Amino acid sequence: MTTNTIAAAEPAKKPKIREVLADPKMLAILVLGAASGFPNQISESALQAWLKDSGATNTTIGILSYVSIPYLLKFLWAPFIDRYPLPFLGRRRGWILLTQFGIAVAIAFMASQQPSVTLVPIAICAAAIVFFSASQDIAFDAYKIDIAKPSERGLTAAASNLGYRVSAWLAFAFALVLADSFGWRIAMLFLAATMLVLSIATWFAPEPQYHNAVPRTLRESVVMPLKELMGTPGAAALILLVMLFKVGDAFALKLFTPFLMDVGFSKTEIALVAKAVFTTTAIAGGIVGGIWMVKLGLFRSMLIFGALQALSNLLYYMLAVTGKNYAMMIAAVAVDNFAGAMGNVASVALMMSLCDIRYSAFQYALLSALALLPRYGLGGPAGWVADHGGRPTYYIVSFFIALPGMLLVWLLRDRVRALDVG
Repeated sequence: MTTNTIAAAEPAKKPKIREVLADPKMLAILVLGAASGFPNQISESALQAWLKDSGATNTTIGILSYVSIPYLLKFLWAPFIDRYPLPFLGRRRGWILLTQFGIAVAIAFMASQQPSVTLVPIAICAAAIVFFSASQDIAFDAYKIDIAKPSERGLTAAASNLGYRVSAWLAFAFALVLADSFGWRIAMLFLAATMLVLSIATWFAPEPQYHNAVPRTLRESVVMPLKELMGTPGAAALILLVMLFKVGDAFALKLFTPFLMDVGFSKTEIALVAKAVFTTTAIAGGIVGGIWMVKLGLFRSMLIFGALQALSNLLYYMLAVTGKNYAMMIAAVAVDNFAGAMGNVASVALMMSLCDIRYSAFQYALLSALALLPRYGLGGPAGWVADHGGRPTYYIVSFFIALPGMLLVWLLRDRVRALDVG
């Protein structure tokens, strides 16, 4: 499956946390993670708020979320990124920079659209943002796999998550606050300019050291990675675990912004309170998750973090029942995102451990697309459940659909433990 997976070997020596944190590449991963996370909330939460302002129903918003399909299909063009490095900035950074420019242009075009008149141009612009964002993710995810040692996976995932979460919140917060004050056009133009500023960091990121040859043909970029990924007994079960581990968390957050607006919170309250709590607790959860992974290992981390993810969804049920309540909203958002960030660290570390550095772009793109399938495939069902079952039922459902992933972690405990071997 990989060059570093299940083998009869001694577990890798655990590094000192301060040694890993002092490595300059962790700063690069942090900043590139920020650039990766920035466009995500523009095409999701910010767009949902814009559509809500224009009078769209929850069902319409849920259906329009399918513009994010490129996140699920990015494995289709990931082999090109493995096979054809651009003639500048090394094997991965050239692609990262190119896609960052594409994101900025697509956001700028979306700024001129009017969703109250027609949704087609908005959908096209949003799909373009997602396509370039997904392509950036392909290159960045491969970069962090290529540059990180096996013992650094947990903290690498934490640094990436930290940058991602901060910039995702900033993008959303800026969008809502500026939209409240100046309208959505100014908000989107500001976000486009910010994306260009973030791209500067790509020039200064260190280049990984490569010791294996780049795939020589597109066939080699597709066939060999699949053989590596699927060739080990039990591989299918591990891939199913990738898909199911965060399904309950994904469902709970699918219509997060419309839910808070339905409860009675304003856009500014959501941006400055809910999203601020969302981000700070997610940052804390990512840091704690990365540190704990060094001590707990992959299996115990997935078991503990996954259980916390599932239980935290029930706090949204309580908020749905009680209605607008700042204390309950802050508690629900804080606990859910603290647990969700820890779960994300474990999920990313799991996918990194399944990848071979020769094919990291394609393999991680495929695995992450499978992991995102619930998140981007549940838009329609999530909207339907919210409209027809009500919000309390919605969050009860989110708890129960998290349980199969937890059961699978336990059933695959020996194989997950073996992935910690360096």
